[in-house]
Amino acid sequence: MRVNWLGHSAFLLTGESKAVVIDPYGSFPKDRPIKFDYPPLEGLEADLVLVSHEHLDHNAADAVRGDPDVIRASAGISESPIGEVLGIASEHDPSAGTQRGANTIFCFTLDGVRCCHLGDFGQGGLRPEQREAIGDVDVLFVPVGSGPTIDGRQAAEVVAQISPRVVIPMHYATEAVDFLEGPNEFLDAVSGEVERPGASEIELDVTAGGHDRPRVVMLEPPVPS
Repeated sequence: MRVNWLGHSAFLLTGESKAVVIDPYGSFPKDRPIKFDYPPLEGLEADLVLVSHEHLDHNAADAVRGDPDVIRASAGISESPIGEVLGIASEHDPSAGTQRGANTIFCFTLDGVRCCHLGDFGQGGLRPEQREAIGDVDVLFVPVGSGPTIDGRQAAEVVAQISPRVVIPMHYATEAVDFLEGPNEFLDAVSGEVERPGASEIELDVTAGGHDRPRVVMLEPPVPS
């Protein structure tokens, strides 16, 4: 499976015959007082788009070509071009969603690789029923930048709860974004071997990781526009 970090929480996952885009971002209004300078998503094609919640930096499904199926913030099991996709209801904040609303955790399998994308998970830790629903995970995409989501320490605790083979941090401060914290708190707290492939796109081999001590793969963020 090929993993391409598009920036923020957006990824393009490409298997042998199908492709999935998760949480594609749109453009912020020019008068908004935050920095969000990831390059526009152009030329993307996929069979499936997953949207964890309806905030504009996560829900730009219309940026993806190819007439994809779109699953928007939907809890439960949905049929899709890659098979069943499980959406698990969660919260965007630690106050039962009263501050920022709901968030959907997505779990799915692509080319035999079990993936879990936490979206803008902000409730702190996983509740027992959420952890049970997630099940075994090969690749976990986890927000680590605090602010509207869990912070680095909490993200490390969630990694310990799930015990994936591979962890890919996302949603943290880069040259393109200034309203989040960087990944260092997470990297200091997480138990795992940190890898820096020096690229935003890699061919991922999950067999090299172990559930007892996952690989933490730090992809390079795209160059700001």
